[in-house]
Parts: sequence; structure tokens; C-alpha cells
Amino acid sequence: MKNYQTVLVALLLTVILVTACSPIPAVQAPAALTPAPVAPATNVTLKVFAPSSMTDAAKELASAFEAANPGVKLAIEIGHSPTQRLQLTQGATGDVFMTASQKDMDDAIADKSVAAGAAKVFATNQLVVVMPPQNPAKIQKLEDLANTGVRLLVAVVDTPIGKVTLTSLDKMDKQFGAGFKDKVTANIVSNEAGVKPIVSKLQLGEADAGIVFVTDAVAAPALKTVSIPPELNVISQLNVAPLAAALHPEHAAAFTAFVASTDGQASLKKWGFMPGKP
Repeated sequence: MKNYQTVLVALLLTVILVTACSPIPAVQAPAALTPAPVAPATNVTLKVFAPSSMTDAAKELASAFEAANPGVKLAIEIGHSPTQRLQLTQGATGDVFMTASQKDMDDAIADKSVAAGAAKVFATNQLVVVMPPQNPAKIQKLEDLANTGVRLLVAVVDTPIGKVTLTSLDKMDKQFGAGFKDKVTANIVSNEAGVKPIVSKLQLGEADAGIVFVTDAVAAPALKTVSIPPELNVISQLNVAPLAAALHPEHAAAFTAFVASTDGQASLKKWGFMPGKP
């Protein structure tokens, strides 16, 4: 028995010695996690149709949106909202439609250029009377627009501002007495295609007064102004929406949301726009 135990101990010692002298298998470290390849940023040009009253504000909104979205560039196409809507029905392509009035957006929804429920009222605008810096006609109040010899500029009636200008004159006619509107319209020396030509001609001294949006007066601080009180004014609602056939739907939706955001609204306020619907 003693011999058997001696042999067993010897075997165990041999196993231990062999194990101790054998190299320890290396433990393989887990493979490093390699991030999935990221597709290179694709340059996106977002085309935005905007009214002339948005000329300056749209540029600022575009710059801010581009800064927050690397790889995205905005192409702002300034124009006449009804004309732009007609162009969309005739095959013009783009991403976002901004309108100077509620009617223009309603028409775009009706002809399916914009999906129902996609539009937002992002700002409002109102009218103001503007004069050259020298104010040669000495216009101090609204009633002076009816003075004989005043050279007045207004927009053509088929523009958003042209429509609200006539509505405002109707209100003034009731306020200042029958015949006021007739005297004012008799002083109109030119019906311009939009607000920009009115501002330009007044800056050159080619007329005595014009009726434009407040935002246009803010963009031309050298012009003198006569305000139109709320009861005689007309509030225009500006709308924005992604086009139903937007070339870049995700970016179009993002820009629409940005315009209505706190940052977007702060920029719009600087250019004279009033808040849209909450």
C-alpha cells in the first residue's frame, strides 16, 4: 500500500511540474469595435419660393439655417406669390413655399401644390405710408394723402399688398368721409408690380408717398413714415409649408419648423414682422 501511495504522489508531482513548465495560452483580446462607415455628407440645395416682403428676412433665415445644417444651402427665389403658385401648377419644382397672404396658401392647398394641414402662419404684416426723406409734399397724417397734387404709388391690385391697400382705403373712406378714397386714388401716379419698386422710386424722389408693408419700411430706414392705426389697417398672414412634391422633404420640413421656431421668430421680428399664430 505504501508503495502504491509513493507511486501516486510521484505521478502527481510529475503532472504539476509539466503543467508549470508549459506555456500559458495567450488570451485573445476582443476585437475593437469599428464604427460603421458613414456616408459622406451630400450637398443639398433647398429651393424656397418667398414673397418680396421676405427679401431681407429670408436671407437671414437662410444663413442661420445653413449654419445649423452643414451641407445644406438655400436658394431663395423672391417673387409674386400668385405668380409663383401658378408656376408650381405648371411644373416648377422646389421645396418650400412662403406666401405673403393666407389666400395664396389656401389656393396652393386647393391645387395640391401643398398638402392640407402642412402650412403654418409664421408671421403677420401690416401697412404703412412711406415718404422720401425730404417729404416734399409735407405729409404728416393719413388725410394728407387726399391733398391735391400728391404723387402716390401703390401696388397693382392682383398682388397681396395691392388687395389689402384697397381694403385699407375703403376703411379710411368710412373714417374720413365719403369721397376720401376717390381723392386718394386720383393721386395715384403709378401702380407698381410690388413693394420694391415703390420703395426704390421714393428713395429716388420720384413720388411723394407710397403704401407698403411695415417690413419694407424697416428695410429702408431713410424713408419717413406715417403709421396706419389698427382700425384702418389690414393684417396679412404669411404662411410657410413644404411643397407636396418637395425635392428634399426632410430638409423642407426642417426649414418650415425653423421659421416658426424661437430663433426664426426673433429674426423675423428684427425685420418688422409681427408674430404668427401661436
